[in-house]
Amino acid sequence: MAMPRPTAAQLAYGSCTVILSTLAMLLLSQTSSAVGIAIIAVAALALGLLVAMTVPLPGKRPAAVEQPAPKEPVRASVPAPAPEPVRERAVS
Repeated sequence: MAMPRPTAAQLAYGSCTVILSTLAMLLLSQTSSAVGIAIIAVAALALGLLVAMTVPLPGKRPAAVEQPAPKEPVRASVPAPAPEPVRERAVS
């Protein structure tokens, strides 16, 4: 089974994720050791791969399921409020 080639969107999203996440993690961790930089680089590559693989592929889209329209429109009935008696003010 042949592996599909990545699309331009997958390459762009994955590359941007790797670059930006590497910069962010290096700035936030302020590490200067080779081991720390290597761990950050591997984590950024894994994150970029994850982002690139979750970008939806063009082509096969699930068909929309059509639901039959209701036979009669459903109408909500709200009872009218009871009329209040008119109160007159006493003139003094």
